[in-house]
Amino acid sequence: MTHHALVLVYIGRRPESTGRAIAEAVGVTERATRAILDDLEEAGYIERERIGRRNRYHVDIHRPVTRIQDHDLTVGQILQILEREEPTTEQSGDAVASSAVASAVAPM
Repeated sequence: MTHHALVLVYIGRRPESTGRAIAEAVGVTERATRAILDDLEEAGYIERERIGRRNRYHVDIHRPVTRIQDHDLTVGQILQILEREEPTTEQSGDAVASSAVASAVAPM
């Protein structure tokens, strides 16, 4: 997953996270995290709400992320898939995400 996707998933699960917490979880600098948050906000994936000195992030779960075959995959669907498919110590997050997305769009 890209750093942008990791930040989006992280704040989807923890909307009141600080920039520092997001940076540590994703493995990038705080400066990179702020740039990613700016990109996500500009693209319409998130909104920031200022609460005192902190931000709370709202993820647009209905926003399409990608199109696979004839299906639009939304942010909310990806978050649901990743919640169901928590990686084990033997699996990487990328492998779980790829298999989960593939199963979500597989024809029935």
